[in-house]
This record gives sequence, C-alpha cells and structure tokens, in this order.
Amino acid sequence: MDPVQFLTLEELTRFFHRKKTEISCMEEPHTFLNQLRDHDLVPEDLYKKVIKMKCKSKRQEGVYQILDWLEKERGERVKLFWTCVFKNHILQKYSVLRSLRNSLLDGSFRFYMQLPDTEVLGRNEKDPIHSKENKANGQTGGRKRKKSSEETNKREEPGPSPFSNSNRKKPAKKPTFTNPLKKGEKADIWMWGLYKTQLPVTCGDKEGILFRDKLAKGYKSIQSQGRWFSASEFEKFAGKGSSKNWKQSISCQNTPLQKLIEEGHLQSPSAKRRYDQKNRKIQLPVSSLEAPGPQSASSVETAGSSEGHEEERKANREEGEEEDGEPVDLSTFKDFALKVSCGSVGGILYKSRFAGSHSKSIRTEERWFTPEEFVKQESTLTDGRWEKDILCHGKTLNFLVKKEILHVHPDPCPCLLCRSDDPLDQDNDDVCFICNSAGNLVCCDECPRAFHHHCHLPVLQERTLGGDWMCTFCVLKANQGLWIQMTNEGVLNSPVSGNIMRCEYLLLCLYKADSLCVFTEDPTATVPRYTRVIPNPMWLDLVKTKLQDKQYKTLREFVGDVRLIFQNCRIFNEDNEFGKMGARLSEIFEREFHTIFKIQ
Repeated sequence: MDPVQFLTLEELTRFFHRKKTEISCMEEPHTFLNQLRDHDLVPEDLYKKVIKMKCKSKRQEGVYQILDWLEKERGERVKLFWTCVFKNHILQKYSVLRSLRNSLLDGSFRFYMQLPDTEVLGRNEKDPIHSKENKANGQTGGRKRKKSSEETNKREEPGPSPFSNSNRKKPAKKPTFTNPLKKGEKADIWMWGLYKTQLPVTCGDKEGILFRDKLAKGYKSIQSQGRWFSASEFEKFAGKGSSKNWKQSISCQNTPLQKLIEEGHLQSPSAKRRYDQKNRKIQLPVSSLEAPGPQSASSVETAGSSEGHEEERKANREEGEEEDGEPVDLSTFKDFALKVSCGSVGGILYKSRFAGSHSKSIRTEERWFTPEEFVKQESTLTDGRWEKDILCHGKTLNFLVKKEILHVHPDPCPCLLCRSDDPLDQDNDDVCFICNSAGNLVCCDECPRAFHHHCHLPVLQERTLGGDWMCTFCVLKANQGLWIQMTNEGVLNSPVSGNIMRCEYLLLCLYKADSLCVFTEDPTATVPRYTRVIPNPMWLDLVKTKLQDKQYKTLREFVGDVRLIFQNCRIFNEDNEFGKMGARLSEIFEREFHTIFKIQ
C-alpha cells in the first residue's frame, strides 16, 4: 500500500515541513537529487550547484535549500515529491526514506501533525485566554475508534451479541488529489501512475475514492465520509438510486464509469442476471455488485413475499434430512469456533457471532464475512447457497441449524448481531489478537485484528492514533516488496535501529503463540530452583523492555536474547510439555526471522 494514496495534501505537506532537516542529512544524496530532477521538483541551477558540492555540511545545506524551495514555491507538488521518493530503487538506497514511509503507514507520523506551527504558537502566546478555553473545552487530537470500558460492561450482560454499539469509525477527511503532470500537459486522470489502485469519483454532490481491485472482485469498493459502499449503494447514498445505473451515475472527472469500463481502463465484475424458473428468483453471479443491501442477491425473490422465504427455509430443511441417515457425534461441534469451508475457500465460524445469513460470523485472514458473502468467495459457484454449500466437518450449516448447534435469529430481530446500523462495528475482532481478552480495543483498518494499547508493538498512544491506522502485521505485509535478500551473517550484523519494526513483529508473533504466558514473565519469580539450573534467565517482557530502551545495537544481540529463552527452556524442561512448547515457539521464531529478512 502506498501511503500517498490515502493521505491528504495537507497531511503530507505538514509532514514534509517537519522532516526537511532529517531528509537533508542523508549520505550521498546524488541519486535522490537525480530523482527530483527527473520529476521537475528542483530548479536546474540549484541542482547543478548542489551536485558539485564536496563538503558534507555544505551539501546538506544545499539539499535543505532545495527542499525549502519546493515547499515554498511548489507546495502543490509535495504529494508528487513523496510519490517519486517512495519508489523501490530510492527506498533501497536511503534508510531515512524507508523510515519516513513506515511512519506514514503505521500512523505514527500524526505525532508530528499535532505539534503546533510557529504561527499558531505565536497566536496562542498572544492570546492565553483563547488557549485556556481550548483546554477547558477538551479540544485534543483525533481519537481512534475503541471499545470503551462501558461497552465492555455491556458485553457481560445477558444477551446474544458480543458487539459494541459505539461509533467506531472517525469520519474521513475529504479526499484531496493533486496533479502530477507538468503545466500544459494533458492526460486523463485514470492514466496517471498515481491512480493505479484508486480513483476519485463523484455521484451527485457526493465524493469518494474508488478502489479498483475491490470493484473488480465485487466487494464494497467506494470509500466516502468514513464508510464503505458498493457502487449501487454509493449511487443511493448520493440520491441517484432511482436511476439504478451506477455506471452512468458515478463518474471520474466528469467521465461516467461506463466509458472507463468500455475502454478497458476499469475492470467491472459481470452483472449478467440469470432467471431461475423453478425457484422464481433473480440470481446474480458471485462477483456482482447488485447485492449490496441487507438481503443478498441469492435470496432476492421477484415476488418479494415472506411466504417465499418460508418456502426456501422449508426446502433447506428437506435437503438436510439426508444428513440424518448416519449417526453424528455432535461433540465434534462443541467448540466456540468451527472450521468451515466452501469449495477451496476456508475460514473460522464463531458461534457467538452467528445469527443467520447476514451476521458477520466467518473470519478469514483478510476480513469477516457473512455466510452469504463467504459462499461468494468460491468462484466456481455461480448460484451458491450458504445453507448447503458451507461445510463444517462434512456437514452443512443447515444441518447445524437443525441440530440447534447454530441458531438463526427471527426476522426482524433487534439484537446488535442483526442490526446493520454501522457495519464497521463487526469488521474487527471482539478480543485482542495477542491476549484473546476483551476491553479497550484499537481496531486495524486494513485487517480484522484488534489490540489492547499495551499488547501491540509499538505500544499504542492516543496522540499518535488517527482516522486510519494499520497494525504492525499489515505494515510489514505492505512492505514485503521492498525487502531484499540478505545473508544470515549480514542480517545479524545489521543495526537494530533500522529494523525496529521487524523486531517488534517477531515479538508479536511470539506473544501471540505463547497463549499461556509461559515465556512472557520472569521465571525466577515463579519457578523454584530456576536460578540454580539457569545462570542467565531471559523472557519476552525483558526482551521487549530492552528493545524499547534501545539497549540492543545489532540484531545479533536481539536474536541472541530471544534464542536464549528457548535454549534455557530446553535445559530446564528437557522433553516435558513446557519443553515441547518452547520447541514450537522456537520454530515459529526461526521461520518468521528467515522470512522477514529474506535470508538466503
């Protein structure tokens, strides 16, 4: 993911202003300056002057002068600046730019956004009363959507729903787009490299961002005012629902999406309808966008009557009769989470979240799905039905409903599982991804994970959380394309300072795997005779503290301490159950270590 694509010009400019000095201190800036020159981001005379400088301090002053000129004279092109310096060949050469990109990705850059400008400082000093009033009114930085302690108390009350009903999504800022072309040049916006993954779109008086890949796959693909819409939903949101033709209603730069699709600039899922004479219903293929509402396309009947629903449920029950032919051990389904599959697609169904076809109860690595959404992930099924096509231990979900292992809520149902006031409430996990407990949770906007502030690494601070936040797992995944292959010795000799996020990722993997907290806390405080056998105790919390306190200089020191934990475990526990747990965590660490550093 390119951070430039989801941040506004204002945010990028403010960050640029704060980081000019840091950027200007880079070693050997020739390639960096050449990149700016190639994109017309530096005046030719100033470029030639700086490129000839031999003195290091003078050269740094020259680079800063170029950046200062860019901010003051070409402020509208700051977004282009970040785009061109975040190219792979530039990032691989300059660690400072890699660090800045990570800061934009993980949201920590917002700390700098909250520092007041000189102008604001001066104004506040002259008007102390105004400053005090702001504090009294509680005007602080933006807060990330969380689950409060009040909501946690509600969770403990009787009821079928584990969800919070709070507004967990902060309204998104109005998208801002800048033109990366030279003055006088003309090109359609959908041809720009800057918009390879997303496009600014409008419908009526509503503006949004269209994500190309999501549209092609039939997902909700338009983000507007902090919410996700399918194309037809966005059309209704803009008050154009009566036209029922989103390809004409929604446009990019006054050009209807229909034209972009016809000319091959935009990929749209097939919307060919098929009429099933037997069931008297209109059915859509898996990738269609015409099923955005609370009722999916596979159950949209032409008559629209409640009698039709009852007939369908009766038919499903009749289909399930065949499964009663042989005895089934129902204890197989006693777990709170069940592995399910639909063709080649797999996931985990959580009983506490299941309420029927529209409850987001099936989790994959990428996101939460309703049963109706999950069955559509199997591309070979053109008219799949969740009741018979989703299997759990060889049995259909219809069978589990009949045996009262799963419970379908009546329609209408007022519970939070069935209400769709804010679909975002169910897009993330209800417990911390690391410790599996509830409480104040911060939710990742890129994946289903949620975290306690102290469980995540880096530890989350309110002042650094903004409208969009990505967890360390997603940031590492987004940066995979930038990794280069290294030798084991080269990795171990690398400085920790440039690999903090990878170290944090490795620790998160170990904390997650250590579900019983066997290796988390100091063993000398709880295990008798430990110091008699183990001369150099080590545990995960101590490694975490040393990493945060910058006590490690090289990765060799960090990796050595982690391996010491499992070495001590082998010596003290030998082949008992704790020894086996240590061996399993050691395998996880070595596998992830070799993967994220691409060790040859």
